[in-house]
Amino acid sequence: MPKIFQVLHSTCCGIDVHKKTVVVCLLKTDEYGEYTDTIRTFSTMTPDLERLKAWLLEEGCVKIAMESTGVYWIPVFNILEGAFEIILANARQTKNLPGKKTDPSDSRWISKLLALGLINGSFLPSKDLRELRELTRYRDKLISMRTSEKDRAHNILEVCNIKLASVATDIFGVSGMAMMNALIEKQESSDPAGIAELAKGRLREKIPQLIKALQGRVDGHHAETLSMILDHLAYLCQQIAKLEQRIEEMAKPYQQEIELLDTIPGIDKTSAQSIIAEIGTDMSVFETPERLASWAGLSPGNHESAGKKKRTRIGPGNQYVKTKLCQCALAASHTKDTYLSSKYHGIKGRRGPQKATIATARHQIVSIFYMLKNKEPYRELGGDYLLKLKPKNVANKMIKRLQALGYEVTKKVG
Repeated sequence: MPKIFQVLHSTCCGIDVHKKTVVVCLLKTDEYGEYTDTIRTFSTMTPDLERLKAWLLEEGCVKIAMESTGVYWIPVFNILEGAFEIILANARQTKNLPGKKTDPSDSRWISKLLALGLINGSFLPSKDLRELRELTRYRDKLISMRTSEKDRAHNILEVCNIKLASVATDIFGVSGMAMMNALIEKQESSDPAGIAELAKGRLREKIPQLIKALQGRVDGHHAETLSMILDHLAYLCQQIAKLEQRIEEMAKPYQQEIELLDTIPGIDKTSAQSIIAEIGTDMSVFETPERLASWAGLSPGNHESAGKKKRTRIGPGNQYVKTKLCQCALAASHTKDTYLSSKYHGIKGRRGPQKATIATARHQIVSIFYMLKNKEPYRELGGDYLLKLKPKNVANKMIKRLQALGYEVTKKVG
C-alpha cells in the first residue's frame, strides 16, 4: 500500500520561539518511517543561540522551520542565517491541535510538518532590503508622529480662540511659525496687529483677516505647551530629514525599480521606496500577481459552502503594503484623465469609497508585479478607457437617464 505522506527531510528541526527561550526539536527519520526526536531548550541570549547553531551543525541538520512570532524570531534568524535553510512560517499554518498546546509539543509538531513538506515559507526579502524596510517603516512612524504634533498645535490654537488656520493655508510655514512663536513670547500682552505684520509673501494680502484671527487669549499654560510641541515638531522634522538621506543611500541599488513605480499615478518616490522595501524586486517568489495581491491583503476572501459563495472580507496581509497602497489609491483618485481615477469613481458610485480604494490599490499592485517583472514603465490607458470598452451600453444608460428626467431622445446611428 503506498504511503499517503512521504518524508521529504530525514533530518530537520522545528523551533518554537519565545521572548526569553526557544524550544528546539531535532527530528530524525529512518528509511522505514520511524522517527526519533530530541528536544532542548535554549535561552535567546547570543551565546546560547551560538551553542544551538553548533549543536544543529554537529547533528547534520540542514533545514529549519520556525514561527514568525512578533520580532522575537529576528535575532534567532540572524544567527542561524547562512548556515541552514530556514523556513519562516505563519503561526496560523503551524497551529497545533487543541489540548496539546505545550512548548515541546509545538516544536515537535513544527518539525513533523517540515519533515513532510507541509509548511509554506513566508516571503522574506534579502538582508539589505530588510534593513531598508526598517528605515522606511520608521520614517512612516515619524511622519505619523509629526502629523499628531501638528494636530495638537491646531487644537491649542483653537482652545485659545486663535483662528490662524482659518486664514492661512499652512500655519506651519515660515509666516505661521513666526506668528506662533510671537504668541508664545508675548502671551496675553500680544499685539495682533504687530504679529500679523510677520506675514510674508501672498499672506500679507490677508493682514486685516489675520488681525481678527489673532485676537485670542493665550495664557502661560497654553504658551508653554505650544512651545514644547513646536520644539518636538522641529526635532521630528530634523530626524525625518536624516532618515530620508539614509534611505536615499540604501535605495541606490534599486533606483531603476523606484523610477518605474514612480510612473504610476498616485505613487511618488517616497511611496515607491517603501513598496520596494516591502515586496523586493524579484517577482518570481510570488509567481503570479494574484498571489502578490493576496499576500498584501488586497484580495477578497473565498468562502463557499453548500454550493453558495458567502460574502467575506479581504485578508489581513501585509499591513504596511496595504496601508501604503491605499494611500496611493486615494492620491490616484484625485488625478485627472487617468484610468485609475475613472476606475475609483466608477466603483465608488456603486459600492462605496472603501471598496473603491481597495479595488484601485489592487490594480496598482498588479501593475507593479508586471512592471517589476518585465522592467517596463506604467502605460496609461486614459480616463475614457472604460467608456470605450462597451460604448453601446454606456449610450443606453445615458439615454435611460435622460428619459427618466423627462427628455425625449431620438437615436441616430452614424
